[in-house]
Amino acid sequence: MTNTLKVQRAIRDITQEQLAQIIGVSRQTINAIEKKKYVPSTVLALKIARYFEKPVEEIFKLDPTD
Repeated sequence: MTNTLKVQRAIRDITQEQLAQIIGVSRQTINAIEKKKYVPSTVLALKIARYFEKPVEEIFKLDPTD
């Protein structure tokens, strides 16, 4: 799964720590998602999408191999 989380954060000019506090997770979780080492739960993906006011599919996309 790929994601545009880092880009979305840059657009809003917020840090991983700030996003983590807003969403209710650790900064390490945000970092792991951005580095594609962790696939967020459905609830977490929806919270992230809601914060950025974007459809989930605009932030998270399946790789061809998924």
